[in-house]
Amino acid sequence: MPSRYERLSRAQLATLVPELLLIGHLIDRAGMPFCLEAWGQDEMAQIAIEEWAGASPIYTRRMQKALRFEGDDVPTIFKGMQLDIGAPPQFMDFRYSVTDPQHGAFHLDHCGALLDVEPMGPSMVKYMCHDIEDPTFDATAVATNPRAQVRPIHRPPREPADRHPHCSWTVEIDPAFPGVEAIPALAVNQRSHAATIVLDDIDPAEDGLGDYSGPLVDDLDFGTFSHSALVRMADEVVLQQHLLNLSFQLAVRERAAGDEDVFRRVSLKQLIGHAGVAAERLHRALGLSDTPEDAAQVVELHPLMNPMPYVRFSRDGDSVTVSQSPAHQDGGWLPLCTPESPDALRAIVRAVNPYLDVEMSGTATEWTARVVLTDTAAPETGEVAVTKISKGAAFRFEPRRSLPIFVK
Repeated sequence: MPSRYERLSRAQLATLVPELLLIGHLIDRAGMPFCLEAWGQDEMAQIAIEEWAGASPIYTRRMQKALRFEGDDVPTIFKGMQLDIGAPPQFMDFRYSVTDPQHGAFHLDHCGALLDVEPMGPSMVKYMCHDIEDPTFDATAVATNPRAQVRPIHRPPREPADRHPHCSWTVEIDPAFPGVEAIPALAVNQRSHAATIVLDDIDPAEDGLGDYSGPLVDDLDFGTFSHSALVRMADEVVLQQHLLNLSFQLAVRERAAGDEDVFRRVSLKQLIGHAGVAAERLHRALGLSDTPEDAAQVVELHPLMNPMPYVRFSRDGDSVTVSQSPAHQDGGWLPLCTPESPDALRAIVRAVNPYLDVEMSGTATEWTARVVLTDTAAPETGEVAVTKISKGAAFRFEPRRSLPIFVK
């Protein structure tokens, strides 16, 4: 089935894919403040662990299969991390080294996540860099090899305060290591439509790289990949976002303990914050104008409305239409976006132009929204403002050249 990203040029897609990786990372930044507010630091940290551990093994295996780099060694783990919304390029500036197929290391020359939480104090740094990272790094590695261990050489809180690199880790695979056990949420997510949806294969005849079966490189140059490969990457990265959100919602629902209002409030706040910041980044990256038609195009390309088989969506000028979709059946974001709950769509179009609004009609699963120009600029919502506390909201990518990482 075709993709909504197909009509973009290869150059546009090479810009879009790292943007989508960073946008996916900001899901966590959009949701955790409201989990902290509702349940405190300990439960917020546990929600983050369950969020990532319940999603990353699924989407890592999907990307490995799509780009033909399936394996069970350290370079395969590192390739997966390079295409993971948990480690967006440059913002989370991973530097990799490989001693042999079973031994490697990485350090972070720049950790945007650390710079986000350091102003909150050493307690919050420890929650992220110790309590959350330990189980989630192993959960990511388990997608490649359940006998892989990711262990710190050093990590924050930083001593001295300006220590570089920000952290350093070893990765080792040994048959004697105990296998990493999956959390229960993973099995739930594996049954979702997001986990099992089938996307078009990459066309190997197109110009450019059609897969990542070659050597591990230090920085992915997305411009070297073919148009078809970049389309598949984009679709897989937005599926990563849906899977991460489904995992987030499973963790939130458990804490809400049957209170549907609490569950919906936290889930909707996360969506609104993420929707607005993601739209702002997409709008800037693609160089679009601020008309209703271009705002509708941002809606069309937004992770909320992709990939095509998962969300049934069409656009006609300044109007968009959503039909009953697999995404509705999964729960997740799409059921939170309805004519009775238009705030996520409003956050998207107002990120393009604060004078824009949406007029929605229809049912919860079959609706049309028209983007309209108003006379009054809407203020930025609190949810978007909270998400923008992350430096990732305004982060700018720089050109980099890929070099191979040799395995001894």
